[in-house]
Amino acid sequence: MTSLPGRGRTAVTAVLSSALLLSACSATGSGKSEADLHDQLPEAVKKAGVIRVGASLTAAPVIFRGTEGQPDGLDPDLGAAMAKVLGVKVEFQDAGPFSNVLPGLLDKKYDVAMSGITDNLNRRQGLDKTGKQVNDGVDFVDYYMAGIGIMVGKGNPAKIAKIDDLCGHGVAVKKGTTHNDLAVRQKAVCDGQGKPLKVEETTDDAGAMEELRSGRVDAYVTDYPKALYNSQTAAGGKAFDIAGPQLQPKPYGIALRKSDQQLRDVLAKAMRRIVADGTYDEILNRRKLTVGAIQSPVVNGGTS
Repeated sequence: MTSLPGRGRTAVTAVLSSALLLSACSATGSGKSEADLHDQLPEAVKKAGVIRVGASLTAAPVIFRGTEGQPDGLDPDLGAAMAKVLGVKVEFQDAGPFSNVLPGLLDKKYDVAMSGITDNLNRRQGLDKTGKQVNDGVDFVDYYMAGIGIMVGKGNPAKIAKIDDLCGHGVAVKKGTTHNDLAVRQKAVCDGQGKPLKVEETTDDAGAMEELRSGRVDAYVTDYPKALYNSQTAAGGKAFDIAGPQLQPKPYGIALRKSDQQLRDVLAKAMRRIVADGTYDEILNRRKLTVGAIQSPVVNGGTS
């Protein structure tokens, strides 16, 4: 594992792969060359020679800044692998806070978004947490399963083991995430029980962990891979624990505008190819993230 990311907001673009692999070598043993997927890309992408990926570099080990400030983690590794089978570059661009990622995609600041984004119906339909239509929605190419993890202080002094145990306590969440939505829903439940839940919204992992470390909250709700990584690495593993098992696993997906179905379908094929040839498993093994491996990437597989 690489060190925790910095908190800088300076935009950074990193080229993860620049090789044009248009050889006649088979990628999966099917007899097809890498060129077949390259030829299926939209003309604009082939002409540019690059797929621009918007991300928030604040979510180790999924995506974060490496020791030299470059994008690092599971998503950049998978992006580099897809670049090889597509024959174009894949460049990750820092969108700043996670809440900027999907709006930036819809504003066409980049071609796709890949930032540990949970595929769910609201995001696909362009609905906010109240069910109001706020945009056109996005499509997803799903590539990993990640549940909810609850980070707590070492020894779990508040004795939190599940979502309902948050009532009467304070919880940190990253703004714009599904965990933010979950905490808001749980707040209403807790208020009904006469045990108010205080929700603190932050822009990144570092801010959320500082809320927890300082005692201003009793838990940080985030994706399980991030919770596991942070509990193992922060202060040498002596600062935090994970409370209870992984909860409610749902898919991460590469997000695309609904008008970009051609690119969506080619990316799905590319992801299936790196699963079939073993590259996907190698990456997950190296990142110690095999718990969320999937057998076959699909389009729009999230159900809630």
